[in-house]
Amino acid sequence: MTATSRNAFSFPMLVSGFIAVLVGYSSTAALIFQAAQAAGASPEQIGGWLSMLGIGMGLASFGLSVWTRMPILAAWSTPGAALLATSVQGLTLNEVVGVFVATNALIVLSGVTGLFARLMNHIPQSLAAAMLAGILLRFGIGTFTGLQGNFALCGSMCLVWLLSRRWLPRYAIILALIAGVLVAVGQQAIHFPPHALTLSVPEFIMPQFTLASLIGVGLPYFLVTMASQNAPGIATLQAHGYQPPVSALTGWTGFIALVLSPFGGFSVCIAAITAAICMGDDVDADPKRRWMASAIAGIFYLLTGFTGALIAILLSALPQVLIATLAGLALLATLSGSLQRALAEPDHRDSAIVAFLITASGISLLGIGSAFWGLIGGMITHLVLSQRARA
Repeated sequence: MTATSRNAFSFPMLVSGFIAVLVGYSSTAALIFQAAQAAGASPEQIGGWLSMLGIGMGLASFGLSVWTRMPILAAWSTPGAALLATSVQGLTLNEVVGVFVATNALIVLSGVTGLFARLMNHIPQSLAAAMLAGILLRFGIGTFTGLQGNFALCGSMCLVWLLSRRWLPRYAIILALIAGVLVAVGQQAIHFPPHALTLSVPEFIMPQFTLASLIGVGLPYFLVTMASQNAPGIATLQAHGYQPPVSALTGWTGFIALVLSPFGGFSVCIAAITAAICMGDDVDADPKRRWMASAIAGIFYLLTGFTGALIAILLSALPQVLIATLAGLALLATLSGSLQRALAEPDHRDSAIVAFLITASGISLLGIGSAFWGLIGGMITHLVLSQRARA
């Protein structure tokens, strides 16, 4: 293979990058709207926030992927957005932005000190893979739950995907997307909002810091973001055989978010679920080339940012069953591979299955999501059984 061919991107990379952005925006964009509305942001400010998020994730995805030659994809903190949507009532918009600034400063500190990296070095690969499988299980199940509500749409996508996997495996996802869009058009299920062509300019908001907001919202937001977003993101990379520079990734993503916080860029983290779309064998047979898929995704993210969240709003017109089915189909191979790696070591199977089941349960304790508790449960099981084996 020549140097030119090694560096040339392929159509499956383009598709994977596009699907990652499509799934990332369409699956949780509504949550961002809810969090911004709860913070008291106007519709124009919300559009500006989405612009900043697109620019921040685009810069992080493209820059870090090119630098590390690994498929590093950025995302906003979905668990963090959920926490904000339910926790910022009663705070002013300036206080909410102060929470963004303080939290992202703590994330930068975690990266600079290397504490997060040292923690990840003690997590067995089987547990990382089990946690990833638990995260992806809900998406895998969601592939087929749409059959009950919209059999024609979900069924046609699944059928096209199956036939494409037989004869055109690299194009199975894009063909399933085309099939879903065609059926949705026939059902008149695509609804464009009246403000779809509105462009928004990000607005600087002066942060305000209060002890109540930093302790009551900022600290839980920091813990949720690190435990339920950055940790699974690093685990996803490790589960696919990559050894990312954990401290550098944490520090750079946190720094980008810190700079953009006064403009509404509340979070730039290491992606887990959408990143997995850029890491499968369908992207490229050579794992060393898959970084180009996430770099391409970064370009798509930048487009969403520079167009004032126009693409994000347009994507929201697609039916939710289409997005859920598409996400599940795109992640089936990653789910099966994660399960295989999680259960490959006989001595780690008990701890891996505990981590998998707790993560897949979707429980939330103390405001922290199931991915963190799955990892904790798996580590406790691993440590106890390791002591028994040594005894």
